[in-house]
Amino acid sequence: MIPGVSLIDLLTWGGVLIVMAIIFAESGLLIGFFLPGDSLLFTAGFLIQTGIIGFNIHFAVLLIFIAAVLGNSVGYAFGRSMGSKIFSRPDARIFKQEYLARASAFYEKHGGIAIVLTRFIPIVRTFVPIVAGAGKMDYRKFTIYNLIGGALWVAAVTYAGFLIGGILEKAGIDIDQIILPIVLIIILVSVLPAVIHILRDKKLRDSIWASAKKQFAELIGKR
Repeated sequence: MIPGVSLIDLLTWGGVLIVMAIIFAESGLLIGFFLPGDSLLFTAGFLIQTGIIGFNIHFAVLLIFIAAVLGNSVGYAFGRSMGSKIFSRPDARIFKQEYLARASAFYEKHGGIAIVLTRFIPIVRTFVPIVAGAGKMDYRKFTIYNLIGGALWVAAVTYAGFLIGGILEKAGIDIDQIILPIVLIIILVSVLPAVIHILRDKKLRDSIWASAKKQFAELIGKR
């Protein structure tokens, strides 16, 4: 998910602090939508269980939860202050109006509960707080959903990594040999909702295919 960067090496080096920074960025900053939140949380729990990250699991979950909640709050504040300017912003190489439109549709369909549900959906979870802010959602109501969603997401995924690491360790399985495949599975599960959405949406499929053909033609033309 981060080209040229080993997730395990990154966490071994930065520990819980790097997890907090990345979760904060993914939760509320436009530039953070591509970050691997789910696999990061799972791997952090896994590495805490093995002792590679020397940190108490419960304290780690609490700190990461705070980072996730603060990130969403920043996203909400950004959306509330920028308002319609966000929706009229032109596409860039990274920022796409498509992401914002997808988050808007999800928010309109599910209302405030979208703040909770999208914690488990990559990309969309970055943009929904911004949409909620732009739509002037009541901040107290937003905060309640933000706290619930952040707690469920961080606790569920991080503790899952921790518990699975413990089960494998008790079974005598060499964790170093299987951690990468497990992280890969988590990443695949993370992007699965987006893939399903693309496969079911003909208009989106055609748009992606047309864009891919255009990029390919430009690459060929440069040679």
